[in-house]
Formats: sequence, C-alpha cells, structure tokens
Amino acid sequence: MALAKKEFPIKGMHCASCVNVLEKALKKVEGVHEAAVSLVTGNASISYDLDILKTEDIETAVSNLGYKALLMEESMAEEEQEKEKKSAEKELKKKVVVSSILGLMILWGSFPYLMETSPLIFRNFIVQFLLATPVQFWAGLPFYKAAIPAIRNRTANMDTLVALGTTVAYVYSVVVTFFPGIVMAVGIDSMPYFDVAAIVIALILLGRYLEVKAKGRTSEAIKKLAALSAKKARIVKNGQEVEVPIEQVAVGDTLRVRPGEKIPVDGIIIDGESSIDESMITGESIPVEKYKGDLVIGSTINKQGSFLYKASKVGQDTMLSQIIKLVRAAQGSKAPIQRIADMISAYFVPIVIMLAIATFVAWYNFGPSPTFILAMLNTVAVLIIACPCAMGLATPTAVMVATGKGAENGILIKDAQSLEIAHKVRVIIFDKTGTLTKGQPEVTDVISFGIKKEELLSMAASVEKISEHSLAEAIAKKAEDEKVKLEKVEKFHAYAGFGVSGSVKGKKFALGNRKMMKNENIDINSVEKKINELESNGKTVMMVALSQAQGNKGTLIGLIAVADTIKETAREGITALRKLGIESYMITGDNIKTATAIAKQVGIDNVLAEVLPQDKEAEVRKIQARGKVVAMVGDGVNDAPALAAADIGIAMGTGTDVAIEAANITLVNKDLRSVAGAIKLSKKTIGIIKLNLFWAFGYNISLIPVAMGVLYPFFGILLSPILASMAMAFSSVSVVLNSLRLRNINLKKI
Repeated sequence: MALAKKEFPIKGMHCASCVNVLEKALKKVEGVHEAAVSLVTGNASISYDLDILKTEDIETAVSNLGYKALLMEESMAEEEQEKEKKSAEKELKKKVVVSSILGLMILWGSFPYLMETSPLIFRNFIVQFLLATPVQFWAGLPFYKAAIPAIRNRTANMDTLVALGTTVAYVYSVVVTFFPGIVMAVGIDSMPYFDVAAIVIALILLGRYLEVKAKGRTSEAIKKLAALSAKKARIVKNGQEVEVPIEQVAVGDTLRVRPGEKIPVDGIIIDGESSIDESMITGESIPVEKYKGDLVIGSTINKQGSFLYKASKVGQDTMLSQIIKLVRAAQGSKAPIQRIADMISAYFVPIVIMLAIATFVAWYNFGPSPTFILAMLNTVAVLIIACPCAMGLATPTAVMVATGKGAENGILIKDAQSLEIAHKVRVIIFDKTGTLTKGQPEVTDVISFGIKKEELLSMAASVEKISEHSLAEAIAKKAEDEKVKLEKVEKFHAYAGFGVSGSVKGKKFALGNRKMMKNENIDINSVEKKINELESNGKTVMMVALSQAQGNKGTLIGLIAVADTIKETAREGITALRKLGIESYMITGDNIKTATAIAKQVGIDNVLAEVLPQDKEAEVRKIQARGKVVAMVGDGVNDAPALAAADIGIAMGTGTDVAIEAANITLVNKDLRSVAGAIKLSKKTIGIIKLNLFWAFGYNISLIPVAMGVLYPFFGILLSPILASMAMAFSSVSVVLNSLRLRNINLKKI
C-alpha cells in the first residue's frame, strides 16, 4: 500500500455542517484513508492510497454535495483559489448592497408605524413581491445551491436552515399577495412578510461578508511571507552577470548578491562576506554576519557587502516555501478540542429542524391569535438563529491566527494538535550540544604525557578527522590552525557514546571518555585529579591512548579538553520557563561533572549525564511514566527518537532535517526564549478557543429557546426573524474577532 497526502481547495463551504458533510463524503471514497476539511482555509486534506484513488471519484463525491474540488496542480490550485476568493468576495459585496437596499425598501413599506412614512408604492404588495423576488432567488441562490444537493443526499447544513426559513416566509407572502382569499378564509389577516425573507437574507449575507473580511486577516501571516519572496536573481556565468526571473534559477547556479538586495534562493557563500537581515524568517531583528561556507536563506535581505553564493535549494524546496507549506498545513489541521464542535454540529442541524417543526406545531395548536402567523414567524426565527457557524469557526480561526503569529516570530508549529498539547507541558528536556550550546566547541587544553604536543595533536586529529562528532571537528580545526601534519588512518571505528579508534603508522590509537578508556584497558587514575579539574570548569575531556592488542594495558599519552560556548539566550530561556512553572532538564553524553558545570551556567538543576544517544528516548519515557507531559528540545540525528517519543518535540532550526521532521515545533529563530514563547502561545490560544466555544454554545443554548418563544408566556417577548439573523451574524463575526486578539500577543515577554 503506497499512502500519500494531498491538500486541495473546496469551493462553496459556509459552516461547520458543510465541513462534517464533506468529511463524511470524502472518507467514503474508495482509496481515501483519512480526510480533514477546514472551514477557515477552505481546504481539504486527504491521506490516500496511490494505487486505488481516482481523481474523478473525489470530484464526484464533492460535486454531489453542491461543492467543487479544485484538484489541479498545487500552485495552480492556490492561484485559482485566490482568484475565486476575490471574485466571490466581490460578488458577495454586490449581493449584500443590492439585497440590503431592496430589503430596506420592503421594510419601510411594511413595518408597523414605519410604513406610514413611506411612499404608497412601497406599501403595495405586488411591488414588495417584485423587490423581494431577486433577493430570494438571486442573492439567496447560494443557499439553495448548497441546500438542495444536501437534502438530495439526506444531509443538512446551515444553508438548509436559511433556505427553509426564508422560503417559508416568502412562499406564505406570495400566497397572501396573489391568493388572499385562501388565508382570509381561515381567519388569518392577509399581510405578507416579504420583509422577513429579504432582510434575513441581506443580514446573513452581510454577516458572511464581514466574516470573510475578518477571516482574511487571520491569514495575513501567510500572505506576508509569500509576498517576501524575491522576483529576480543575478546569475554569474563565464564571468558575466545576467538578471533572470527567479523561476529560472537552478540548483548549482552561482549567484551574485549586492548590498540592499533580497537573496533569491537558499545557498552557500563561496566568495565574500556580509551582514544579512533574517528577521522575516527568524523574527530576530539583529543582522547576522555571514562568511564563506555559511548558509544564506532565500528572501532575506543583504544589508552590506557583496558576495557570490551557490544555489542549493530553489522553488518549493527553499526554506521560505517550506515554512509557508508547514504553516498552511498547520492552519488546516484540527485540534482535538475541535472534535466537540464537530460532533455537536453533525447532529445539530437535524435537531434544529425537528425543534422548528415542534415550534410550529406548538404555536399553531396552543398559541394566541393569529396562531398561524406566530407559528410561522417563530419557526423561521428558530431556523435562522440556530446557525452553527460560530461553533465551526471557534477553533480553526484561533489556530490559524496562532500558527501565523508563531511563524512571524520564528516558531513553526506543525499541526493544531501540537499547539493544543504544548500548554500542558510540565517538563522540558534540553539536549546540550547544539541546543543549549552553540555546537561549535573549541580546544582549550592539550596536555601530553611522554610525547610532544604537536605529535599528540597530530595523532588525535588524524583519527578524529574521519568522525562527524562536533568534538572531533574541534580537534581537527585545532590541528589545522596549528598547521599540524595529519597522517593516514586505517581501521577507523566509532563507538557511539564512547569515542573512536584507528591505526596510524601501524599503531592503534583510542580517543574518548572514561568508558572508552575502560574498554581499552587504559589506566587513568594518575591523571584523574587533572581531569576532574578540567571537567569542573565545564570542559569535556577527550583521553588519548596508545592501545595494545590482546587485552594488554595500553598507555595514556594525553588529554585534550574541549569547551562549547553557551548560547546567549539559554539562561533567559530557562528563566522564562521557570516563570511558567515548567521544570527543565539537560541531557548529555558528558560525564556528570562537566554536565553539572554547564547546567549551572544556564540555570538548570536537573541533569541527565552520561546518556548514550540510543538511551535518550528511554529517559524521556521514564519522565512520562511519572505522569508528566514532556517536551524534548534537540537538534541532532541522535535526538530524533527522543523528539518523536516526547509529547512535544521541539527542533532547533539549525538542526538536521531528520530532527526537524521528527519534531512538532521548529524554532527557526534558534532562540531558546522561543520555547517559553511557544508554550505561552499555546496557553493563550487554548484560552481563546475555550472562550469561543463557550460563546458559540452559549449563544445557541440560550437563544434557540427564546426563538421558540419560551419567554412569551412570562414576559410577552418574541424574537423577530430579523433580530435572529442579526444575532446569528454577530455571533460568527465575534468569534473571528476574538481569535484575532492573538495577533497582539508579545511572545518574547513572559
């Protein structure tokens, strides 16, 4: 089975019921394993079997419900969706204006007391019919387009409620206008209610228009990021510089960037140096110094200095494109808390229709005169006010704003579930090298026993140069700086968590920690005091020994001490987490003394030292077994299992692709204070979602009974369908506006 994922826009969605109906239909398509539909982004995401799924099956399933799936190439789909959004917004605005004008004219000519001030022509029932008909069947056409296929497929959505409610009022008014004798024969006053149908449609369309405008603001982060991409590049070929569109740049091209220009694509500097503003990617305002061999990110701004660089990633593979893709995926995903709204919405519309029928029956049989009129108006009010839009928007709008806010601050959140879980984290485990430290250790001490320091450094660097460990790089760099000659190495072997060994000129050398020395039968007791002294200063000590074959004791020939620099933001980041009541741990393969010294520098009290790479995951699970929700922060390949095992995995943006893939959150800004920022964003988002859901549920629970008329026997209060439509529109817009408050959060201040 070859599973793949695909995301595509769907035209025509309006409410939470639309989402539920579409998800059910997509899951029934042969070959589809999972389906999620987002009301806010207007997209569907499916996991499917490549060998089974047929595109036309998806199109048919969606079109049968009255919607349209845009299943073209991703970039074309996005372009088509954007055009559709602009066109739909323009059309919606036109319908709002026309239906509002016509509706107000009808209202002026039919509303008690107000009608006496209107021209006689507006009081004419035929004129009211002529004004109301285009509103009902032109402005209100989208309601019928969605409601009719839904009814045909034995489902119901918000459009079903609006179509039913306004059609009842309109049809009754037509009967009263053209066949008044029918209603007068049963003792009902022949007064039409065209104003109810027209004004309700106008107000619902106005609510949708305001909702569309507000929702547009929730995706501003994506629009800003997309607008940042460079449009042109300067390619250097045969000594000539040629300016070309960005689409023509290929991997391996050499590009020139001048001061003040945007960097076209990702790549590596091959000549020159500069200061680069990476704030649009990382959220960090201070420019970063870049030199030969450093990575530059496409769409960042070259502040000063001209340089040449080789393109390494272009098009959809650049960091900016990947960030946009990740944020879009996160905004379209569903948080677990949204299941409450989805579950209720699935049953909500059918229940409302039953309540509306019950309302009509109760008022018609037991209500005061005119029973039919009151029964009809209260039924329409119930149908209109019960729109589940607010419930459908409660979670996704907050998730969309939050993930966009995170992206603006260099915090990439992979999905809504991670955003929700993050606020529950009580323990955070930090990997040491490359996470708390810069991951660029330097050799501080070279101590030799019985041989020259140059020879010790030569032997050590010759063996370590083959290793990929950061400490090995430091030793190799030291030898390069000292211009020490390196020798050919044979029989190289790396021992994870211990060290390395290799043969130089027929002699076997071993370099590593205490465990390595013990395995090689090397006595280090005589230098233990010196080792302890170095470790107490936060230095990692590599012991170098000349090994002997067949279990005989080898000889210790030197010590090489390496120290890594603590990141500037590490201590502030740990302090911020402490303010949030979160416990911090440091995990490392270093011995306990070195680890404790480094942990003390950053303010961490809990140290997990001498942990082998393969055991990091086990340490995470031990803390989880105590009932704690755990986050793991790391950057290396060996951190990937622990990142995946943690409740929340947080990868540094400078880390490996494997670590970033395994993580739920990526800190593109490399700022450890953003760990607390991500937790704060999660807390605030969940608070907003709960408030949204409280308002959405409270609105329906409290106002549906009012629309049914429960207050009438006690206070003589009835809810007009017009007021019901105003309340419904206000509820949806208020949820979106409440979510937009997340844009004002300062994630750097805890």
